[in-house]
Amino acid sequence: MQLTHEHLEIQKTLKRFIDAEINPHVDAWEAAEMFPAHEVFKKLGQLGLLGLTKPEAHGGAGLDYSYGLAMAEALGHIDCGGVPMAIGVQTDMCTPALARFGSEALKREFLAPAIAGDQVGCIGVSEPGAGSDVASIKTRARKDGGDYVITGQKMWITNSLQADWMCMLVNTSEGSGHKNKSLVMVPLRENGRLRPGITVAQKIRKIGMHASDTGLIHFDEVRVPQHHRIGEEGQGFVYQMQQFQEERLWCAASCLQSLTNCIDWTVDWAQQRGLFGARLADQQWVQFKLAEMKTEVESLRALTYRACDLYVQGQDVTELASMAKLKAGRLNRLVPDTCLQFWGGMGYTLENKVARLFRDGRLASIGGGADEVMMGIIAKTMGIAKRLQ
Repeated sequence: MQLTHEHLEIQKTLKRFIDAEINPHVDAWEAAEMFPAHEVFKKLGQLGLLGLTKPEAHGGAGLDYSYGLAMAEALGHIDCGGVPMAIGVQTDMCTPALARFGSEALKREFLAPAIAGDQVGCIGVSEPGAGSDVASIKTRARKDGGDYVITGQKMWITNSLQADWMCMLVNTSEGSGHKNKSLVMVPLRENGRLRPGITVAQKIRKIGMHASDTGLIHFDEVRVPQHHRIGEEGQGFVYQMQQFQEERLWCAASCLQSLTNCIDWTVDWAQQRGLFGARLADQQWVQFKLAEMKTEVESLRALTYRACDLYVQGQDVTELASMAKLKAGRLNRLVPDTCLQFWGGMGYTLENKVARLFRDGRLASIGGGADEVMMGIIAKTMGIAKRLQ
């Protein structure tokens, strides 16, 4: 993938916005364990950054996915992981299937306001008893007249304490766990209040990603019109797997800048830090480990860019996206941990940005499909593991 002048201008615009509107507030948002999503998303919408890859008819820019990936990479300029993740949910996790398979009416009602930043969305897949095993979700939607009546729980839901709607994966029939699910657009709030039957059971406190609100949401006989279903009934699992391709590419791209920053911060620190009459940077072990880390990050960049190229060409990149997600998760653990060691006691302080990345980055090996799930997908594409029917 070659970054053109247009790609670079989008990144410059986003970085200027981050420096002015996000990074000055990150410490306060981390302490509050939430950031003002509606306020931030509205400003991003006004800049045209929430719909780069979405249809022009609904306010998007109609660009190919390489522009979305360039944006994801630039989000790594933010001094925490929670805010970029929340933005990524809006652009690459809860809207791709809606844009691709949703009716025109659904796009007008949900996609256009999301692109404009007037509404905040979330994706409802995981449950207390079903995370990476998507086929085992229990939330159900029974038909009653022209409605679905939804009962169940969704857990680990980013943006859910502020979201206006949820793109929910829900069982709409009996039968195989891979063929009985649908994606349904579920409005969560009316006039700023949760709709009847919807309860925020818990705000989940996490070891990292503090600025991102995460909830456990209960649904008790919640009515949604059947025309809120995205695409065909029973195709929800397939649509979600396709949606995961963009989510996993986003995950890989979004950590390229932050991992690079982590190494750069540590290089600067090592060149200043005195140690036994010399500098920390004079230690060959330190030099070699930082060189190794930079090589690993650039390898991830090459893999991610290649997957993006093929995706833009219309190819299925399930294997490459899974590889990139796996590698991103591993490097989000390895790079901050290695760098933090070189910071010594300073690396063990809450305000240290390397320490924050150490905490925030750990999620990359769990969320959006754990490392083990990625390896299982890769094994299936290699033909050495059984494919589920």
